[in-house]
Amino acid sequence: MAPPIISLRDISLSWGADPILDGLEMHIGMTDRLCLLGRNGTGKSTLMKIIAGITEADGGERWVQPGMKIAYLPQEPDASNYKTLRDYVMGVLPVDEQDQTYRADVLLADLQADGMINPSSASGGELRRAALARTLISEPDLLLLDEPTNHLDIHIIEWLENYLKRWRGALMIISHDRAFLANLTTACLWLDRSVVRRFDGGFDKFEAWQEHVLADERTQARKLNKLIKQETRWSVEGISARRTRNQGRLRRLHDLRAQRASKIQAKGLVNLTAAEGSSSGKRVIDAIGISKTYAGRTLFAGLDIKINRGDRVGIIGPNGVGKSTLLKILTGETPSDTGSLKIGTKLDTLVIDQKRSSLKDTMTIRDALTGRGGDQLHVNGEPKHIMSYMKDFLFEPSQVDTPVSALSGGERNRLLLAANFAKPSNLMILDEPTNDLDMETLDLLQDVMGDYDGTIILVSHDRDFLDRIVTSSIVMEGDGTATEYAGGYSDYLAQKKASAPKGAPDSVVPSSNVIGMKTTQVANAPKQKANKLSYKDKRALDQLPAEIEALSMRISELEATLSDPTLYTDNPDKFQAVSDHLALAQGQLSEKETRWLDLEELKEQLES
Repeated sequence: MAPPIISLRDISLSWGADPILDGLEMHIGMTDRLCLLGRNGTGKSTLMKIIAGITEADGGERWVQPGMKIAYLPQEPDASNYKTLRDYVMGVLPVDEQDQTYRADVLLADLQADGMINPSSASGGELRRAALARTLISEPDLLLLDEPTNHLDIHIIEWLENYLKRWRGALMIISHDRAFLANLTTACLWLDRSVVRRFDGGFDKFEAWQEHVLADERTQARKLNKLIKQETRWSVEGISARRTRNQGRLRRLHDLRAQRASKIQAKGLVNLTAAEGSSSGKRVIDAIGISKTYAGRTLFAGLDIKINRGDRVGIIGPNGVGKSTLLKILTGETPSDTGSLKIGTKLDTLVIDQKRSSLKDTMTIRDALTGRGGDQLHVNGEPKHIMSYMKDFLFEPSQVDTPVSALSGGERNRLLLAANFAKPSNLMILDEPTNDLDMETLDLLQDVMGDYDGTIILVSHDRDFLDRIVTSSIVMEGDGTATEYAGGYSDYLAQKKASAPKGAPDSVVPSSNVIGMKTTQVANAPKQKANKLSYKDKRALDQLPAEIEALSMRISELEATLSDPTLYTDNPDKFQAVSDHLALAQGQLSEKETRWLDLEELKEQLES
């Protein structure tokens, strides 16, 4: 059996009085492909730095097999000491390889990064891609990647994924990108309460294993509590009669109590809920023929987008194609160059932008949550004490006056969610909401968005998150086209592949329509304009209001029937039949309302 690349033995590390690592033992083999999992703040990045030799533990031994090379991608790369990004990439190579600049150029080209950019003017995405090139260029035996997909678009994430699938060395990855971990790793390391547990199974099986471990802990805790009660009863009832003979048993009781006291309980989950406002109008956003040109380049043109109440729309595309610009146009923040925009009525909008601009470094947690200081905030219209609300989001009361500048990226994101989700809304605008979230908070965010009755418009590079949340995707390929597909990212790939000509590469942008898909080209062909409604449309417009009214009354009657608390127990068949009829009627009502709105707007356009 080959010796490991690196071994950690009895590693300990503390921050103040809090242990981060306690007696840690782990080994990384030549072919290991590991994901390092754990909640934000548990010390994952610190452990990775100890493995990389950047941070020194308080105690224990770190052993590296002679001749082994280890490369580390930090979560926040620093290239400030270099004139260009290419110099930054080359800076990790030994002196005798400094003339091999072609190696850096190839990697930078594959990662779509300009090596001649000065690091001081590079965006977060450009710096991240250069840092990846710097990490890969030395071809190490062990590759340590801390949040490698942050600030990367989907195309680059997929390139990196394919590159790492062919990687012959060992891997350890910290990431919140589920698809990335599932596609690359074969074993999981779980850092929890100062201890690392290893699961030799794929990431897709990790959560079931994790729940099994926690269930076993709960069982052992119940047994320990029962044993303590038994020993305590003995100590009270019988100690005076058997004081001399049973000092050992009394010591055992003290040991059991110490064992329970020293057992660090698993932290609870974030209590994540979104306050919901009143229902908005049926039509939320109606954009017709909008276009935008920036720096002489057309981002999109002739784009039609209709978003109705309850829709969940994802905007997907490489960095720099105009996703955030489109988002700002759809919300009325930025005007389009052409076309018209109608924003619906009764909208309470929640906006979380990519730069998290609502959080200022000089703010404290108190300021961010209350807006004015004090001890109270309103959650869903009800007053709540700030300390209680902070605990819901896993902040300690002692942190209430901590400045935002002192928080980690994950803590900032949690604070941002806490501050925004307290406000009633019926329209969520989210630009890269998953950055720096741990898995548990990401899961809860997905649950919140799944239960949300309002409308969601979302920009994200997280493929799994898109698949779980959105019902349609607007894909911007970077060539001035915007294409709407039914479903999430996986659905987009399937529809795009189905619409491409036989033998065409997967990267070809489809030119024909697919069911559930509509394509807007940079230059739309002129359309012949009708001057009046067709007879069929006019008849439908006249009849739909009465049909809508009749369906609304029918829905009210069915809901009244279901409100009988004894119906399910007395007649479950009738309860099921009424429920089915209600669901059918609600679907028909939604279709007829949408049809009526479309015909009314068409009539207005023809008469104008």
